[in-house]
Amino acid sequence: MSINWEVILWTCITLAVLMGIAAMAIAIVSARSLKNRRKQMEEVHTTLKVGSRIMFSGGIYGTVVKAGEEELDVKINGNTIITISRFAVQSVES
Repeated sequence: MSINWEVILWTCITLAVLMGIAAMAIAIVSARSLKNRRKQMEEVHTTLKVGSRIMFSGGIYGTVVKAGEEELDVKINGNTIITISRFAVQSVES
């Protein structure tokens, strides 16, 4: 029994082409998802204002007391006010 190298070669080529097509499809879906997420985060950062209730990336909620270019002062509990990066905000609740 001899090995048919031509069949093995064409099988490898076919698998390589199918894997390439699958990789391109995954890349396109990922790029679209990333673009949508970037747009959402841009909207979050432009809607920040004093009095907005926000959630940090770590899941902590607070209210914006002072908004600057890069930083926010956020009241998280009673008289506790912390300064955070504007980019640490995950969502604006109201």
